[in-house]
Amino acid sequence: MAEMVEDLRVVLLQAGWEPERCVDVARWRIPFAQAGLSMHDAAAVFLSEFGGLDFPYAGPGISRAREHVQLDPLLALGEEDLFIEWGQLVGRHIFPLGELDDGRYFIGIDESSSIYLVADWLGHFGEGMHGIESLILGVVPETVHTSYPTG
Repeated sequence: MAEMVEDLRVVLLQAGWEPERCVDVARWRIPFAQAGLSMHDAAAVFLSEFGGLDFPYAGPGISRAREHVQLDPLLALGEEDLFIEWGQLVGRHIFPLGELDDGRYFIGIDESSSIYLVADWLGHFGEGMHGIESLILGVVPETVHTSYPTG
């Protein structure tokens, strides 16, 4: 991924990330494929580098409080419809990445590496490393849509 700011690098290293990190994404790909949600390349790349990391940090952030982030897509297993329907509404394929704020929100990524807050509203943290930085360091996501699609 692109170069990261030092604050993000420190937080990632504390969570167990290291340069050239590469984990097998099959543990996330297979259950979602069986549930009808395929993992796209951007999700596979992201998860191979950051999947399984846990950021328990809380406190002040840049424009919102920093909240607990768990990068484990299995935390969203059973919620495939939420990701599918939001994706259809915005014309993107959003794949689960994990949870924000101890399950209050889900996190997803689209095929262009944009990272989203996924709930009864849809927020956008940014694309690529900027999106990760915003998510982890406490930046308010840009509102994409305010009401959940109802079929």
